[in-house]
Amino acid sequence: MARLVMKFGGTSVANIERIRNVARHVKREVEAGHQVAVVVSAMAGKTNELVGWCREASALHDAREYDAVVASGEQVTAGLLAIVLQDMGIWARSWQGWQIPILTDGAHGAARITGADGSRIIQHFEERNEVAVVTGFQGIHQPTNRIATLGRGGSDTSAVALAAAIHADRCDIYTDVDGVYTTDPRIVPQARRLDRVSFEEMLEMASLGAKVLQVRSVELAMTHNVKTFVRSSFDDPADPKPGTLICDEEDIVEQQIVTGIAYSKDEAQITLRRVADKPGVAAAIFVPLADANINVDMIIQVVSDDTTTTDITFTVPAADYERAKTILEKARGEINYATLQGATDVVKVSAIGVGMRSHAGVAAKAFKALADKGINIRAITTSEIKFSVLIDAAYTELAVRTLHSLYGLDKA
Repeated sequence: MARLVMKFGGTSVANIERIRNVARHVKREVEAGHQVAVVVSAMAGKTNELVGWCREASALHDAREYDAVVASGEQVTAGLLAIVLQDMGIWARSWQGWQIPILTDGAHGAARITGADGSRIIQHFEERNEVAVVTGFQGIHQPTNRIATLGRGGSDTSAVALAAAIHADRCDIYTDVDGVYTTDPRIVPQARRLDRVSFEEMLEMASLGAKVLQVRSVELAMTHNVKTFVRSSFDDPADPKPGTLICDEEDIVEQQIVTGIAYSKDEAQITLRRVADKPGVAAAIFVPLADANINVDMIIQVVSDDTTTTDITFTVPAADYERAKTILEKARGEINYATLQGATDVVKVSAIGVGMRSHAGVAAKAFKALADKGINIRAITTSEIKFSVLIDAAYTELAVRTLHSLYGLDKA
């Protein structure tokens, strides 16, 4: 007997028929003798509808009341799934995040989980053999006793946190794809499903554009060493595919140099020309952006021939581009730059793989391959297990296909 957490996203519970399909997946695991907790998202489109109502009610709404409204979507799904499971003869009950409780900080709308107590769910497992159907995406901020939501994709994080709290043997994240692929199959039809991916690689993939898992959920899984599977809820419940296991690097016997290629269109480039090259200038640029919660990624500084001025280029999320420009224009006197240039028609393409640690020239090989295709690189960042290039958006598909083939990822 194992203890499992099964998480189902919005498309998996979009209507009653799909909820019945989810229930069949749960029933399979219960009949195999496992103790099961299920974490559910709101039905597809419901959260957007609830967010729209909040905005319609008031453009400057109270974030605490916003959370009270949007958290209701998961509550509906949890109740409906419990009803369907009961109708199938399976003992089940719904739990809201605060009832467990899943504890969060007070950042309403984008809260972080600070703790979770799985003792009551374990007690119900032992005493009643009861399936726990838990609302994802939410918890409680205990000092104020208010519901707090975790931001987009937060149900993944809820599932991993719950798995750690109840000491689950594994956490299965069911979505609309049957695992993690070497890249986006819509761009590269030869993309392959990976059997296993290390936590570190998945963390990079999630942060660099792969939409399979939320970044915070991977961080939690790595911290608590929760073995996590990505699986498809649309598989036949009687004959599901194995999916992709996200696990410790030590559990992967044969590791490729590059595991996957990710891309992100949510990028904007800003360049400050002829900035005075003196101490404190970088702080004058980046501290105001940090204070405004604008994440800066790629940073390039090029000093002029006379060494008195420098050009500084960096990227920000596309959604924050106009706000970042406004902040920098207000700080122009302190920064003392000549001109501000920007571009939103850029894409970040990344190669990820723990095998890079022990192989030289992995990135150089890519730079040559991209050059041979006539693709100009605007900026580069590297880490121990990945490198990213910023290119013109028009070359996205060509760059992804080129790198995918270059590292042999389209070969079985």
